Amino acid sequence: MKPLEKTPGVESKLCYTTAELPSDVGYPHRHMVRTPMTTIEKTKLLTAEDLLRLHSEGVRGELIRGVLHKGMASGVEHGELVMNLGFIVNGFTKPRRLGRVIGSDVGVRLERNPDTVREPDLAFVSAEKLPLGVRNTGYLEAAPDLVVEIVSPSDRLSDVAEKARMWLSYGTALVWVIHPETRMVEVYRADAPAETLFEDEVLDGAPALPGFACSVRDVFDI
Repeated sequence: MKPLEKTPGVESKLCYTTAELPSDVGYPHRHMVRTPMTTIEKTKLLTAEDLLRLHSEGVRGELIRGVLHKGMASGVEHGELVMNLGFIVNGFTKPRRLGRVIGSDVGVRLERNPDTVREPDLAFVSAEKLPLGVRNTGYLEAAPDLVVEIVSPSDRLSDVAEKARMWLSYGTALVWVIHPETRMVEVYRADAPAETLFEDEVLDGAPALPGFACSVRDVFDI
């Protein structure tokens, strides 16, 4: 999970809104002014379209109910794990034409007015939600069937668990939380308590990817 400057649900942290984002923003650390959460109601909140424009100008982050939460670039290990697991999942889904595997930096619009756009580290979206062969240059407008979040060294475990439950609340069927330090995977499903799997156990894709299975060790062996 990519680190964010502002932790979801913590009202005392600082954030950014449209009032601090001029149209020529290119270097956010020069142009953005920090504003306490208590002033949010007095300023215009960002939209998903604002976020898409800012991303094209080099501003990284997610939008949570109109508030920009700036993100930071991930480390090498994080990127390797995303690519490795994406390769494994895509090897199952592509021959069967089940849907698409989507990597980091793809926004998923979960709410409107105010807008919420979140970014999974990796996701699978079924062909029913996003038909194969159809281009989509904007955000995904439906919760993915499977979401993968990779824990970064700076992440608080409570925040990671909260984000996993957040995906379930919007309709994601399965969330895998990858812990590189301990080489274990936490599995979240809407109808069951969280489950922890270790290297000698098998990670399965039910209910998002019935029939998929791989060794937890394979997730980490790059």
